[in-house]
Amino acid sequence: MMTRAVAALLFILTSFMVFGQGRIKITGNVRDADGNPLELVVVQVKNTLIGAMTNEKGAYSLSVAPGDSLILIFSCLGYNKAERIIPKATQNMRLNVQMNYTALQLGEVSVTAIRKQTNTLESVDAEKIRLLPDPAGGSIESLIVTFAGVTSSNELSSQYSVRGGSYDENIVYVNGLEVFRPLLIRSGQQEGLSFTNPDMTESVNFSAGGFEARYGDKMSSVLDIGYKKPEKLEGSASVSLLGANAYVGSASGKFTQITGLRYKTGRSLLSSMDTDAEYDPEFVDFQTYMTYAFTPKWEMNFLGNMALNKYKFIPHSRTTSFGTTENIKQLDVIFDGGHEQDRFETYFGAFTLKNKPNEQVELGIQASAFTSKEEEGYDIGGEYLLRGDEDNTDESDIDRELLLGRYHEHARNRLRSTIFNVGHYGSARIKNHTLQWGGQVQMEKIKDRINEWEKRDSAGYSMPHTGTDVRLNANLFSNNELGSTRFSAYLQDIFKFRVEQGLFSLTAGVRTSYWSYNQEILLSPRVSLGFIPALNQDLTFRFATGLYYQSPFYKELRVVSEDETGNSIIALNKELKSQRSLHFILGSDYTFRVLDRNFKFSADAYYKKLDDLNPYTIDNVKIRYYGENCATGYSMGLDMKLFGEFVPGTDSWISLSLMKAEQTIRKTVEVPMPNDHRYNLSLFFQDYFPGYKRAKLNLKGVLSGGTPFTAPRQGYEEAYYKMPAYKRVDIGFSYQLAGGIDAIMDRGMLRHFKNIWLGVDIFNLFDMKNVSSYFWITDVDGVQHAIPNYLTGRQLNFRIIADF
Repeated sequence: MMTRAVAALLFILTSFMVFGQGRIKITGNVRDADGNPLELVVVQVKNTLIGAMTNEKGAYSLSVAPGDSLILIFSCLGYNKAERIIPKATQNMRLNVQMNYTALQLGEVSVTAIRKQTNTLESVDAEKIRLLPDPAGGSIESLIVTFAGVTSSNELSSQYSVRGGSYDENIVYVNGLEVFRPLLIRSGQQEGLSFTNPDMTESVNFSAGGFEARYGDKMSSVLDIGYKKPEKLEGSASVSLLGANAYVGSASGKFTQITGLRYKTGRSLLSSMDTDAEYDPEFVDFQTYMTYAFTPKWEMNFLGNMALNKYKFIPHSRTTSFGTTENIKQLDVIFDGGHEQDRFETYFGAFTLKNKPNEQVELGIQASAFTSKEEEGYDIGGEYLLRGDEDNTDESDIDRELLLGRYHEHARNRLRSTIFNVGHYGSARIKNHTLQWGGQVQMEKIKDRINEWEKRDSAGYSMPHTGTDVRLNANLFSNNELGSTRFSAYLQDIFKFRVEQGLFSLTAGVRTSYWSYNQEILLSPRVSLGFIPALNQDLTFRFATGLYYQSPFYKELRVVSEDETGNSIIALNKELKSQRSLHFILGSDYTFRVLDRNFKFSADAYYKKLDDLNPYTIDNVKIRYYGENCATGYSMGLDMKLFGEFVPGTDSWISLSLMKAEQTIRKTVEVPMPNDHRYNLSLFFQDYFPGYKRAKLNLKGVLSGGTPFTAPRQGYEEAYYKMPAYKRVDIGFSYQLAGGIDAIMDRGMLRHFKNIWLGVDIFNLFDMKNVSSYFWITDVDGVQHAIPNYLTGRQLNFRIIADF
């Protein structure tokens, strides 16, 4: 008996010891050969049903029983399967894995697989910006405009239209923080540098519609930028005829920082325009991103930006030829010594405190402040002569005077804006679910002073001619202040699961907001579904729908009315509500191989139902809103993109978009929307000399349909015209002077550089004349003539880039 009792007791004690050990946890990260996190990697214990899937950061976690040995299998579409042996699983451990692309070796060139896209968010490689010929001086947006559904008709501006929407319908985030731009900008010449600094950028994600609830209240697109956290000392400097850039990054213990300085001047580029003038644009941008890890679970970071944009313009003369081959006209202007001088100062700062209690949860608090000081002033006048002769095709023999007159334009505009933002965000991974939530409070204060007037005469008569008094052709006055508070919150879930038919990725969420100024409450549900069929993993399908609002900002509120003396006065419409867009997007990707190279063809069909629209007109890049919800409309189209290795070892793509965007204003007339391009063909192409990768070519081409435009101070319902198509090709040639494995100058001081590139760009290769806006003149009979304002012509640019 005693022996049996002792045996039983020993069995019980042994059992407690075994069960007391519990299960052990294996965690880690999975990355590709370039060090980027891999999502949707299946991690499974061999010959068992125990497994997990990596999240968007490449992290995984699974629990196993203690044992002598086990094998983990890592598998993902487009990548070689990886196996890792754990000789003895007795305690919690971390295992990081790098997976290699499924690849074929073609001499020195490796053909790699293409990542799968299961939602509407498309990833962009920021490195492609470095050698891209860009008249704007280098910006992420210059690459975005080559994507399907995205159009831009002004090479001097970083603004773009997505699927027929306005420039204001695109939201931009940097490190999870919404960034803002000046409000008084009216031309690409004034605009300066984009907020995002490509040198500091690590990740770029873009969605042309159907985006998640965590992104704010805009109707068209989202651009989500992530800045680098350097792991060691790094830096770069570049100089060109357009300006200079430099950045340096470093890491020391718990502290990392990356700081960039950019300078841009467009003197050489603007000299190719029709107006002979003294152009003096100077744009300076300073940014820094710092992080400090108090502990492995707590981190503080700071993002700061200071930008100073100055633009001075002293015109002397202008000669513009236009018309048809059968009827050439020419405008000559002699200016009388006036000038334009603008100054835009912006400051932005943001702190983020992050806490990761464990591998599955992240919590954060963010606080940011933005302020701008904008000043625009000009006094420009001159005499103009319009000549033309029907049936004359010789520009040197246009002697018939059509119109003679004088004009004087004056402006003294001032705007101050301050925006404070405080918010919380969080995420938690629970099995195959990723919950994300957030909320914020935003306080805005804007002070606006506008004083503009325009005087014209034709053949000695003041316009408009009444016969009794002298009047201004136009004027505009504003003295407004706005203070308001916005509240917003979101909750969403990302659920990924596999079934026998394939892999599903479901994202569903809701966003709500409230604005104290118009006391409007918004509710925005959004959902997207992605599917990769098991029968053919080269195919990917996705569908997205949701209700998206364009909450009014200051510009949208402004409505123009006349006082008792006939002056145009700007007031704020407190009754203005948010514009609304209901998205339906159905898309698919097909990956295939041709000549042992990987390609991907993408197609997205979309329909957007638009309500409570606030119509607007566009002059260059300046948007003037009606200031009232008086229109409905729709936008529909098909976006297609062929991406792949047109040349082995390089990524290139060609995009084609077909669309139609129309609006019905005041229930009376149906007209095209201002960004109704109808078609857009864009190309991004990379090449190198066969067998010699040091010499590279980068080419960017755009062909975009013309958009409708109106005469000044007229709406589309009165009359509209059509601009000519926008056509442009920019090409750049680069040579790697130092760096790489076969460097010919990696000796002496040059060996300390990772790369040195010499380059030459030809902007507007075929010297095509593109129109940004129109200069309008009126004769004594009230007949208006639209004179095109052409954009930049062919121009050379030289550059040098050094990385260390």
